[in-house]
Amino acid sequence: MQTDSSFTFVLFGGTGDLSMRKILPALYEAHRAGMLAASGKIVAVARHEEDRASYLQWVNEHVKAHVAKSGVDENAWASFVDRIEYVKLDLGRAEDFVKLRDALQDHSGTRVFYLATGPSLFVPICHALASVGLNENARIVLEKPLGYDLRSSNAINDAVGEIFSEEQIYRIDHYLGKEPVQNLLALRFGNALFEPLWRREWVESIQITIAEELGVEARGDFYDNTGALRDMVQNHLLQLLSIVAMEPPHSMDSDSVRDEKLRVLRALKPIDPRDISKVAVRGQYHAGVIRGTSVPAYATEPGVKPDSTTETFVALKVEIENWRWAGVPFFLRTGKRLADRVAEIVVNFRAVPHSALGASALRAGANRLVIRLQPNETIRLYCLAKKPGEGMNLSSVHLDLAFDQFFKEGQMEAYQRLLLDVINGRLALFVRRDEQEAAWKWVEPILNEWAASGKPKPYAAGTWGPAAASAMLAQHGTCWLEEEN
Repeated sequence: MQTDSSFTFVLFGGTGDLSMRKILPALYEAHRAGMLAASGKIVAVARHEEDRASYLQWVNEHVKAHVAKSGVDENAWASFVDRIEYVKLDLGRAEDFVKLRDALQDHSGTRVFYLATGPSLFVPICHALASVGLNENARIVLEKPLGYDLRSSNAINDAVGEIFSEEQIYRIDHYLGKEPVQNLLALRFGNALFEPLWRREWVESIQITIAEELGVEARGDFYDNTGALRDMVQNHLLQLLSIVAMEPPHSMDSDSVRDEKLRVLRALKPIDPRDISKVAVRGQYHAGVIRGTSVPAYATEPGVKPDSTTETFVALKVEIENWRWAGVPFFLRTGKRLADRVAEIVVNFRAVPHSALGASALRAGANRLVIRLQPNETIRLYCLAKKPGEGMNLSSVHLDLAFDQFFKEGQMEAYQRLLLDVINGRLALFVRRDEQEAAWKWVEPILNEWAASGKPKPYAAGTWGPAAASAMLAQHGTCWLEEEN
């Protein structure tokens, strides 16, 4: 489906890593699939001394490697780069924004300003756009992190909100654009099968994991002032939790969906600082081996302070104080330099109340739904079935909800879906300000307590984090999914 109308997509940070790895590849895929209006233009903005020809050479060198596995269609690529223009812009020079305004005068349709920059530049860019009248008939996309805490987040939102209305602001969280998350909504709200089971009477626990094999790479300076709680929990993990736990919305329009997510965030049980050691584990990776390769400790990474107490791992036990989820523990986990790269949601259903088929039918985890977000996007339903042969011997089997086998269209990447939503003015998959505030309010007591306490627990790179994270689940009679076998 093609975008609704003409557009001009202005990409601040046009030479940056995010633009090369995610944004421009996503726009290329949308172009190749015929999803962009023919008149739509892409205007890359950066401070480098580039002209259009040298910028397109840079794009050719750095973007092609990040397009889909199917490779680059050279004819589609040639017509895609025809859309791209380049404007050199110094944020400190007001006349450069006049130059940008003049460059956009001949382009019709909705203007999208994507700020693929550091958050410290969000407010100056917005003020400069307003100074030359470019905030009208426009949408602005803000990348995370949006602030360091509730106060700084509010300061950015206040300043941006003076220039753009809430309906113009798109706070992006790319996990919300992933195909399995969209299918989670379809499974829950499009079928009578799952929704009656999606509650405390039938769900024993839920796990949400985002694990990375990589360390901080070249982001040591940024990460050492951020940590896993701010970088991953406050946004990605809490957004996924709210999608899993939300009530059925009235419709799929933007405010109906986000209203229900907000109710979940506001129902999160506050964590008493005195109980943080029982329900929150923080860790920091030491030297170890991942897939046969030795990797250094976090404290020796470039840009990281040798005595750093920044956490690279977080595990939390979360409770939702409402009628549907009271008493059901949600276990959240994220970390760097872990044993595998995986993002998944695991819904563990309760065992049957009585089994005439033997003890195996009563074991925890016999019935579960696993929504894998990365590296392979799949949905699996695990249940028990009889083994072939004599006797009633049960074994775990799984049903693959392989929707890609039923549809000829390939799965759309998260950024592609979200960028098309911005261009078409669809806000449902973007974070509203009150959602963001609720998440910061819940996270801040943990941040404050950790800032005043000792060092994180060590864990070897290539493992699944500190042993305390497993012990926390063991207290509730369960374990992380990879520990079962």
